[in-house]
Amino acid sequence: MRPESTSLVSARADVMTETVEGFGTVRFTPVDPATDSAVLHSWVVEERAQFWGMNGATRELVQEIYEDVDRRDTHHAYMVRLDDEPVALFQTYEPTEDRVSLCYEVRDGDIGVHLMLAPAAGRPRPGFSRTLIGSLTRFVFRDPAVLRAVAEPDASNAKALALLNRLGFVGHGEITLPEIDLPEVYLPEKRAVLAFLDRPAVLPPAVSHS
Repeated sequence: MRPESTSLVSARADVMTETVEGFGTVRFTPVDPATDSAVLHSWVVEERAQFWGMNGATRELVQEIYEDVDRRDTHHAYMVRLDDEPVALFQTYEPTEDRVSLCYEVRDGDIGVHLMLAPAAGRPRPGFSRTLIGSLTRFVFRDPAVLRAVAEPDASNAKALALLNRLGFVGHGEITLPEIDLPEVYLPEKRAVLAFLDRPAVLPPAVSHS
């Protein structure tokens, strides 16, 4: 059974929409904390999402976290939907406003990214990951000012590292993200892999190969 919020429609406008022949319509919509908190909560409390750091969170806490993200100009969260079905959470941030900036020399044109795929439901769909990755790449680099994507997955998260490899990211060694202990947010120290994806010379076309 799906969380009740999957049937609710956010009033927020899509930031990017594209129809991929043979695949469906992919939509990137800013997360609406009140509308999307139930489905996000159902994802982050699963064991597979342990590296997201919210396994023990309540729905109310998840909503509060994304309300905080929503207030920021430097951090953004998007619900990715395929034909109205939520399939991923995608977050972007300015590295200069994040602890990762303490671990590498930030360049103009860098954008930080976090990705969580929804739990698999039903029968596997041939070509799903490959086609969705194309949409994610086009979304990240839709702004010509963005020259490089930056990721810092947990060093022990083998699935995330494999996904980044499929996306085309290149690892640049391990880093230690420092602990952040502020009234509004707490982040424990994290051993991570720093990885970069340079802007492609030509963005992949919106064509399904399934």
